[in-house]
Amino acid sequence: MKYLSEYRQPAAVQRCVAGIHRLVTRSWNLMEICGGQTHTIVRFGLDAMLPSRVRMIHGPGCPVCVTPVEMLDKAIRIASRPEVIFCSFGDMLRVPGSERDLLAVKSAGGDVRVVYSPLDAVKLAARRPERQVVFFAIGFETTAPANAMAVLHAERLGLENFTCLVSHVLVPPAMQAVLGSPQNTVHGFLAAGHVCAVMGTQQYEPLVRQFHTPVVVTGFEPLDLLQGISMCLRQLEQGRSELEIQYRRVVRPEGNRLAQEQLRRVFTTVSRKWRGIGEIPASGWALSEAYARFDAEQRFDVRDVVAEESSECFAGEVLQGHRLPVECPAFGSRCTPEHPLGAPMVSGEGACAAYYRYRRQPV
Repeated sequence: MKYLSEYRQPAAVQRCVAGIHRLVTRSWNLMEICGGQTHTIVRFGLDAMLPSRVRMIHGPGCPVCVTPVEMLDKAIRIASRPEVIFCSFGDMLRVPGSERDLLAVKSAGGDVRVVYSPLDAVKLAARRPERQVVFFAIGFETTAPANAMAVLHAERLGLENFTCLVSHVLVPPAMQAVLGSPQNTVHGFLAAGHVCAVMGTQQYEPLVRQFHTPVVVTGFEPLDLLQGISMCLRQLEQGRSELEIQYRRVVRPEGNRLAQEQLRRVFTTVSRKWRGIGEIPASGWALSEAYARFDAEQRFDVRDVVAEESSECFAGEVLQGHRLPVECPAFGSRCTPEHPLGAPMVSGEGACAAYYRYRRQPV
């Protein structure tokens, strides 16, 4: 398959790994910022192929994982209302709130539906004008353009029964929070290619300059990641800190300007709470004042909902790279995909889910 099989060739992987071994002379810590990259690294054992001096740290790049408990509780309260059809991507249904999850609401009779696009929710609202249709709009910059488009389409159709529960988060402020932490041990970043395909790469340049930390934008296949690791390590070994693009078959420095224009039109920058991490300034998007009528938090008056994280879940430590999933006492016993304590065990991009599926013991 084009752009897939050629990036998984064992001989090419071995050559790239050998080159990394020849290159490294010091100890370095690299953080991949995307959960999709984490799954590739764990699934194919890429971290085990690297020199012992190179440590991969899994970052807070899973959108389901970082959605805060209180946002789940808001979703659950809205979805429990009899007049509401609550639409979401499938991963979110099993993410635990403070007491239950959306799947429990569905089993109790709530109209909770899995959709594959926010436009599915818009079409549903057009077909069912007697019901309130709410779409759970989560994710990083990658999913935000489609959600912005759904709001604009609902406006064009004149829909009065469509709203979004928005919990969008942004990658650069999270990276800044990691680099600014007293516990930071990260020397270089692998940035997410799909985010940069939308937003471009300019947003990372201030981080590179301020913290003197290399950032390499990579894809998601084994050779993508190994090449990105090699590029990042070469910078570190040479004393450089620059922004580079490995994923050039998809990413352009300017990004997708049409998508960016829609985002500026529909959303405004706000501070956001991140599950297990806390509030990060200017790290999220909310609907702008011009589109506040599509805001489910306002329409259903759930802005005052607050919730506490489970004291037993180590999601925050895992999301910040301070612990590996297998270092959590509950991993694989009290916390499993069937009975999760936290979102990283549920999400298809969660680090805990990756370790549970591919590696239940430390390498």
